[in-house]
Amino acid sequence: MLSQIAEYGKLVRFSHTLFALPFALASMLVAAHGLPSVKILLLILACMFTARSGAMAFNRLADAKFDALNPRTAKRHIPAGKISKKNATIFIIANGAAFVFFAWLLNSLAFYCAMPLFLFLLSYSLWKRFSCLSHFMLGTAIGLSPLGAWIAVTGQFALFPAALGIMLMLWMAGFDIIYASQDIESDKKLGLCSIPVKFGAQKSMLIALLCHIAMLGFAAFTGFWWKLGLPWHAALAVIAAALLYIHLFRKSNDLDMVNRDFFLANIVVSFLVMLGLGAWVFTGDLNAFVP
Repeated sequence: MLSQIAEYGKLVRFSHTLFALPFALASMLVAAHGLPSVKILLLILACMFTARSGAMAFNRLADAKFDALNPRTAKRHIPAGKISKKNATIFIIANGAAFVFFAWLLNSLAFYCAMPLFLFLLSYSLWKRFSCLSHFMLGTAIGLSPLGAWIAVTGQFALFPAALGIMLMLWMAGFDIIYASQDIESDKKLGLCSIPVKFGAQKSMLIALLCHIAMLGFAAFTGFWWKLGLPWHAALAVIAAALLYIHLFRKSNDLDMVNRDFFLANIVVSFLVMLGLGAWVFTGDLNAFVP
């Protein structure tokens, strides 16, 4: 039983939850002006877990035939026969139903948005069949998490979590462009679209760098516009140093090493955003804050 659960955890790459979760928790802290109730916190975590698990499982199911033909991905769970397509489908439906249920427990707006959002999260897996903008669709799907956390707390839309979402979208799109560079030759043979396929690996690294510079610029603008204070800008300075080091000075022809570096950078960026906003929430004056 435990081994089967572990296989499903590997199927959806549970460790990658660390990319978006800190952004969502940071948005939650600002929305609640501190810590929300335990109920809200647990429901946000449950929504994040089920939405991401369902979307990632659908990605594996939708791409199973492509994964089977790609030497790098041929040993993934569905093409390798570790998890059947039927069981993967049941897993997706169960996570979707659980996500909608948890959203219903939060508030009416969260409930009304839940099913359209879940379907949108599933749709990103299909974009690479016809558009190289699939990286930005993935970024948008992940970037909705801060807005979702905000709605969970307040039951309302707001610009501030949308700004966090744009930052996360640019960051994840840049990372996914780098990640997709591993599969240029395979994607070409399979007729799949990506920025590395369209522009080549070298230009794609430049596009990824531009995405990350845009993320930093937008984050700095966000900090000045909403007066997020020294903790936020200190976090951005560390993020900027880390990204510039990896992009400009930590160059390598080993794509596995590059991806490993950016995987670690993903975690660092996400947690610094959470720490920067968390420090502002608990030490700053939110009375004049207009989200």
